[in-house]
Amino acid sequence: SLQWWSIPIKSPMSHISTPTMAPFCGNAGALDVVPDPSLTRFISAELTRGYFLEHDEAKYTERRERVYTFMRIPKELEKLMTFGFFLCVDAFLYVFTLLPLRVLLAVLRLLTLPCCGFSGSRLLQPAQVCDMLRGLIMVLCFSMMHYVDYSMMYHLIRGQSVIKLYIIYNMLEMADRLVSSFGQDILDALYWTATEPKERKRDNIGVIPHFLMAVLYVFLHAILIMVQASTLNVAFNSHNKSLLTIMLTSNFVEIKSNVFKKCEKNNLFQMSNSDIKERFTSYVLLLIVCLRNMEQFSWNPEHLWVLFPDVFIVVTSEVAVDIIKHAFIIKFNDITADVYSEYRARLAFDLVSSRQKNACTDYSDSVARRMGFISLPLAVLLIRVVMSSVKVQGALSYTCVFLCYLGLVSLKLLNSIVLLGKSCVYVKRANMEDKLFERPAAAPSSSGKTPGRAHQARCPTPSGKQTTHSFNDDLEHVNPVRSPSPEQPSQGASDLRHRTPNKDLLEIDRFTICGNRID
Repeated sequence: SLQWWSIPIKSPMSHISTPTMAPFCGNAGALDVVPDPSLTRFISAELTRGYFLEHDEAKYTERRERVYTFMRIPKELEKLMTFGFFLCVDAFLYVFTLLPLRVLLAVLRLLTLPCCGFSGSRLLQPAQVCDMLRGLIMVLCFSMMHYVDYSMMYHLIRGQSVIKLYIIYNMLEMADRLVSSFGQDILDALYWTATEPKERKRDNIGVIPHFLMAVLYVFLHAILIMVQASTLNVAFNSHNKSLLTIMLTSNFVEIKSNVFKKCEKNNLFQMSNSDIKERFTSYVLLLIVCLRNMEQFSWNPEHLWVLFPDVFIVVTSEVAVDIIKHAFIIKFNDITADVYSEYRARLAFDLVSSRQKNACTDYSDSVARRMGFISLPLAVLLIRVVMSSVKVQGALSYTCVFLCYLGLVSLKLLNSIVLLGKSCVYVKRANMEDKLFERPAAAPSSSGKTPGRAHQARCPTPSGKQTTHSFNDDLEHVNPVRSPSPEQPSQGASDLRHRTPNKDLLEIDRFTICGNRID
């Protein structure tokens, strides 16, 4: 029960007192007005008054669930990051292990074709044409990289001031995202131009400018990553570590630029894929830095322990920034932590669907489109650094190289088998296995769509059906539509949402690395 405490307040313009009501808790059973309040009574009311949280149970239950969700983010995020990381590892090892063998098989087919005769209308299958083009791009770019002096670039960067290097490093990160976004379009245009049905043989001449553009892109992107690795190497070898400290603190600026923006499920999915790509790329850059430093110290194992604290700090800061950023994005946008299992099921669905007999593209291309990770420039740079750091002379050295190659092939196969098994489990757990063979409604083709995208949107499945998937459809399949609640939009808004055309996967994912909302 409440009692009211009246305090007489005299107006300066009159002698009439006006009572002001102030509540406090007392022991009386009715609403009373205390004529003569005292300081003791007020202090007693402050010490004994209470409040009952159970009167607002829904509010505080929601707050507690937010705390639990916040605590679950590191575990769920790292599950997604680990799965995506090994997808990148698989796509990266493919360039060193299976791609040379596939190119060799394509060359043998060309050499034995005059003896065996024409068994079909094509000299090479579309997949073999793409493999040959990838192999030629890698060989040409690797040859061109020999004219780039890594040592001269390192000393040129080391002579710059700390602030200038910090600005250069941030510009390189932005340039890497932009170049990766446009580079995948260049490679897709080359593959489609080389494999699309042509009425006349002279139409094949159009492959040449696309091929030269792809070679130029891979070469420039490899140089850009080399400058990044050189800047990171300078930061590691500086005496006061000031540049490394500035570069690490710049990662936390990413939290400010993403946390306080509205973020939906699609945008968070793109951001997660971008973080996976950035983490894998940073690990490869750290490997390049360690190889260059170990070469300078004649492969002394003791120097590896000198580099270990800096490597540990870089990796830890990368993980911490990702966890903090995603945790607060989840909190501010009222998204559950289970969304990361949906994202993992989406990546697993891509991997499983790429294993079908008549899949549109290889899963490495799907990884490139999802995460913005293009393996060719990074692979060319790593081969260049390894061959300049390790001297191969004599039969024993070549034997070691061959055994290393066999080890990489074994690692690639083992990783692929484990990933495929895990992907099947995730797809089955998300009830998405029926979506592999179902026939969605055919999307109307727009006049502005390029032939490559139209071809990939109509890619047949093993049952001869046409499939056109969108991420929104997959999320709705993972999470069935629930009964409407008062917080959900009205029927008119629902109709408007259904009238909105679904975006094709390529249209959604080609901007993955940006991490911003695409309207």
